[in-house]
Amino acid sequence: MSFSSPLLLLALVGLPLVWWLLRATPPQPRRQVFPPVALLAGLRTRQIDAVRSPLWLLVLRALVFCLLVIGLAGPSLHNEAETPPISGPVLLVMDNGLFAAPDWAERIGTAQAIVQRAARSQSPVTLLLTAPTPTEQPSDAPVIPQSSTEAEQALNALRPSPWPVNRTQAARQLGALSHRYAQVFYLADGVASPQDADFAQALRHTGAVREVRFPHQTALALTPPAPASGDVMAHMLALPAALPQDMTALARTADGATLAAIPFTLPAHATQADIHLALPPEVRNQVETITLRGIAGAATTLLMDETDRMRPVGLLSAGGADTPLVGALFYIRRALAPTTDLHEGNAETLLSRPLSVLIAPDGTLTGNQTQQVVRAWVEKGGTLIRFAGPALAGASHDGASPADSLLPVPLLDGTRQLGGSMTWGAPQKLAAFDALSPFRGLPIPADVTVSRQVLASPTDTLGEQSWARLADGTPLVTYATLGKGTLVLFHISSTADWSNLPLSGLFVSMLQRLTEHANGLAIPADDTLLSPALSLDGEGNLGPPPASARGLRASAFASTPVSPEHPPGLYGPRNGRRALNATAQITTLQAAEPIGTLIDPQTRQPDRPLGRYSLLAALVLMLVDGLAMLLMRVARRPSARGAAVVLLGCLLVAGGAAHAQAPDDGSYPLPPSARTAPQQAMPAAVDAAPPAIQQIPPVPRAALETRLAYVVTGHADVDDVSRQGLQGLSDFVNARTSAKLGVPDGIRPGQDDLSYYPLIYWPVTADAQTSPAITANLNSFMAHGGILLIDTQGDNASGEEGGPADASAGHALRRVTAGLQIPPLTTMTDHHLLAHTFYLLHDFPGRYAGQPIWVAREGDAENDDVSPVIIGSADWAHAWAVDGNGGTPYAVLPGGAEQRIQAYRFGLNAVIYALTGSYKADQVHVPMLLKRLENTP
Repeated sequence: MSFSSPLLLLALVGLPLVWWLLRATPPQPRRQVFPPVALLAGLRTRQIDAVRSPLWLLVLRALVFCLLVIGLAGPSLHNEAETPPISGPVLLVMDNGLFAAPDWAERIGTAQAIVQRAARSQSPVTLLLTAPTPTEQPSDAPVIPQSSTEAEQALNALRPSPWPVNRTQAARQLGALSHRYAQVFYLADGVASPQDADFAQALRHTGAVREVRFPHQTALALTPPAPASGDVMAHMLALPAALPQDMTALARTADGATLAAIPFTLPAHATQADIHLALPPEVRNQVETITLRGIAGAATTLLMDETDRMRPVGLLSAGGADTPLVGALFYIRRALAPTTDLHEGNAETLLSRPLSVLIAPDGTLTGNQTQQVVRAWVEKGGTLIRFAGPALAGASHDGASPADSLLPVPLLDGTRQLGGSMTWGAPQKLAAFDALSPFRGLPIPADVTVSRQVLASPTDTLGEQSWARLADGTPLVTYATLGKGTLVLFHISSTADWSNLPLSGLFVSMLQRLTEHANGLAIPADDTLLSPALSLDGEGNLGPPPASARGLRASAFASTPVSPEHPPGLYGPRNGRRALNATAQITTLQAAEPIGTLIDPQTRQPDRPLGRYSLLAALVLMLVDGLAMLLMRVARRPSARGAAVVLLGCLLVAGGAAHAQAPDDGSYPLPPSARTAPQQAMPAAVDAAPPAIQQIPPVPRAALETRLAYVVTGHADVDDVSRQGLQGLSDFVNARTSAKLGVPDGIRPGQDDLSYYPLIYWPVTADAQTSPAITANLNSFMAHGGILLIDTQGDNASGEEGGPADASAGHALRRVTAGLQIPPLTTMTDHHLLAHTFYLLHDFPGRYAGQPIWVAREGDAENDDVSPVIIGSADWAHAWAVDGNGGTPYAVLPGGAEQRIQAYRFGLNAVIYALTGSYKADQVHVPMLLKRLENTP
């Protein structure tokens, strides 16, 4: 017998004390009606109460105490009897598919132990794997017995397969076996499949089955999210567990660098969860794989391909509000928002940042300056997508007008009306796309029609420049090259006025194809055969594809399960990679039913837990104790008989329920870690001190040494990065200056005293909130010389760009700074004092480069001309962060190590700025002062 918590048995030492307390308990006082004092002398005692409890009651209560202690200690009865010695042929069936990788070492160790036992009696071993291996012969080849040495060598060379088990094929191989086996061992992965019934029947026909289940085996799967899922990067499937599971997903680049770690919790009994990853598009596009920390395998590795990238797209607006349903950008925005990084504004603002595509609705390309800027951008390799409309139809297209300079083909004046009360024609449907068109293969809905369009002027090359046509052959989408770039024109408007195409899913697919085409991606035809480039092995590592790998047609990725012929991995050329994930065809996970007698990995019957029986016996004895006490009172007071009957009924019901909840079904017990509820971290209790001592408050640590501080956001991942970032910055400052900074503190404005800190780092999250107490505390901090460094963590919240990410950051920043007394701000340049307090800096990057920084306008005498607030979005904490090993766990983009050094230098300048104020500003006037002193008589 063993105990999961043996130290609890020390409580049995207190049994004599319990015995003494039970014996020392005085009897209850006797109730007596109080007569006049004169009559007390005549009273005589009718009943004598015992001064001590009966011996049988003491023994009963002491036994209850012992049973409670033993039950809480978690006793288990060991089954020392191993399986009978092997004296005949052994059949070893082993699940080696997707879900065997997490406990592969333990699985191989158990199989080798079985083979070694068979070697003692020189019994042959037949090894059957339920998942095919890339190197095996035809899958229907019969299995043959091997010697124990050959079986052990085969196990040593075995690795988990990156595809699911095929129990149908395994059942056929089992059916081909000609005799029964003395010992049949099945090493299961615990995950059900549709072929389990036939497999179980075939396995039982071979002999008495002993099924091995591994206590710590974990069946998890990362699957691709549904299209247009926003920031959901992966969907996790799991077998239901009795306790919550804390896990961490890692987003990695192609070279293995970790871009983000996303902690999440799978609730108890949950079977699925979404993994959210809110990253700027520039960073998100670098993610190549998503894995689970500490759980290796093909099932827990999700591959990303070129179709998962969010390309930057600019929407040229004419200014003013965009009316829903009828606005020029409404349908374009709805079509591209889930899969691209959208930015709206004028041409100068949009083209000041990298863009893949610029989309110009009708009437937005007006003015010579705008057209010149856009034309220069297209000639350098950009793609311009234009839409027709009344403004384009009413312009002159004789070649002299500036409106024609950015058109792929010359246009005829006016528009063509198809259908309506004043025409005889009917709206035209779309013709099938040509093989050379980027839209090839897209299905055309039968209800999509065009009722009005602008017509292209007939030319010799018009047919070659048409990517889409109407049923009568009229061009609908035309293109032309301009320098290194491309001009594309939809001959209809971007609203539903001229066609119902913007209302259809085809419009979404066409814009996505044009975005992919603009980035140089190869869009293969449906019948194109894509060769395997890189493949996942069973442990989740990318490498060369196996010899059995074959190409896969582009149209078959959504319906092809992984197999030795089509292993999970990346297919096709680099500019058109397609990912085939191992879990793409898996929609849910279910636990498999046991096939035979369950045994543990040591091939013994599982231990029998006795704790529940001990606690059940203690509960029954406690009810018996209560019933006995009630019956003893009934003998003296008949009015208590009704309560006795009720208690007896409760005793019978409780006993029956407890018996129903503790069946002896021989099921495999949970490991101790699963039987014991997780202990929640409890704050250390501090006893209240006497009033005389409480008058002297403890000295805060920040008052004894200079420390930096960060605002606690309530998000564990953000707060951990803030702590690591300020620790890395403090180490950098300590190594290069005379300042000595201590361990950074996490503070809560409105609750903590901020007067001890010269600089507070505030990472603003999308759900950040404030209160009057927080605002007043921060205003007092800044008014007394403190500096508040506000970081929106990669989201440009200045309001210059717009877009979803910018809007969330801007709203959060405006919300938390609404009541702060912030002076007029200006964009920081390399002439600002903060740029030369220690290092002479020209750039101020963090994890991201090129983000603007806002500081108080210089020349304000208040606060000694020191800016009380610094606002930026460069995400400095990730660039400064150091882990427990002294490494830098987060990548910086795009400058790498040099950019990280610049981020550290900016942080050091900020610390010196907070510690010295405008002292450094006086140094620039020293030469002038000396010269003036020389001229003074």
